[in-house]
Amino acid sequence: MNILITGSSGLIGSSLVPLLLAEGHRVVRLVRSPDQAGQAAFLWDPDAGEIDQAALQGLDAVVHLAGENIARGRWTRATKDRIRNSRVRGTRLLSEALARLEEPPRVLVSASAVGYYGDRGEEILDEGSAPGVGFLAETCQAWEAATEAADRRG
Repeated sequence: MNILITGSSGLIGSSLVPLLLAEGHRVVRLVRSPDQAGQAAFLWDPDAGEIDQAALQGLDAVVHLAGENIARGRWTRATKDRIRNSRVRGTRLLSEALARLEEPPRVLVSASAVGYYGDRGEEILDEGSAPGVGFLAETCQAWEAATEAADRRG
């Protein structure tokens, strides 16, 4: 399969890419840093709304993992803005770009987080549980909603 990965240098992506390659898949990476661009890596800038369209051609699947590291430093207002924007803007940009393709990939896997449910103590939760309240829950809801364009396209 031809698989596009965002967040390929992160915790999950850095393990997923070698695994997919070992299984014989073709992996294309969307990266923000020109230093990481090169063979099988294309640039994107979610904050500027820019994505290299060449990266999106001929894909079977997309795995979207990109987002600001939540474990880096104190959560100031600016840090929270970066966390939220990195997820929502990146997901929306990717979703809209995929929706415009003549032949979009068959599947989009977009990361989310357990923060969607908020702090519910000992309550047993499942995927049918209502979203929580607070910064992480609201960020996750906006993040998941940002896939709307791709969802509509199918």
